Amino acid sequence: MASKPVVRAPIRSNARSNRARILATARQELGRNPDATLEEIARAAGVVRRTVFGHFPGRAALVEALAEEAAEALQAAVARQPGTAEPPERALARFVLAIWPVGDRYRLLLALARQDLGMERVSEVLSPAREEAAVILEHGQRQGVFHDHLPPAVLNAGLEALTLSLLESVNAGAWEDDGTRSAVATLVAAGVPERQAVDVVEAVAAEVRDEGSDEG
Repeated sequence: MASKPVVRAPIRSNARSNRARILATARQELGRNPDATLEEIARAAGVVRRTVFGHFPGRAALVEALAEEAAEALQAAVARQPGTAEPPERALARFVLAIWPVGDRYRLLLALARQDLGMERVSEVLSPAREEAAVILEHGQRQGVFHDHLPPAVLNAGLEALTLSLLESVNAGAWEDDGTRSAVATLVAAGVPERQAVDVVEAVAAEVRDEGSDEG
């Protein structure tokens, strides 16, 4: 009786799995140490150096792949935003909650900006998120909801720096957050009274959770 042939997973599927694992490991390792080498990333990913170079011929190619990945994640997060279709404080809370899950990629890009990507490439990747935030802030300033003593672009830069600082604190183990506390801090920094900011974020976060449950 002939034995049944062994069914093997397609090589292409294995290659995709290896590539995804390498990228995930690279995000983690470069987030801890922007100077991490491809050899160190390969070792952390549990693959040989040759496997990394099979997907990424050098550090520049790996970093560019991370930039593309971040760009896609940020664009997807921004695409779900209603913009000026809802009150600005709710729109800003929703924006922060959407960006927070991809915050590590956002943070990593800035860490690699000078050495690898260049600020022009980083700005290109981040521009959809920055533009969306600027629209929300300008709308809120016109409505008298946010501080208007700074131009929207300057206020946006300050709030972005705040978000990055909060991300760094989470990564350093100084505190824990699922994005809601950072959203409250962002609203308060933008000029929303604290109690109102808390109520807005709680309401928006509940809606986001419900939307996620419906999609699931």
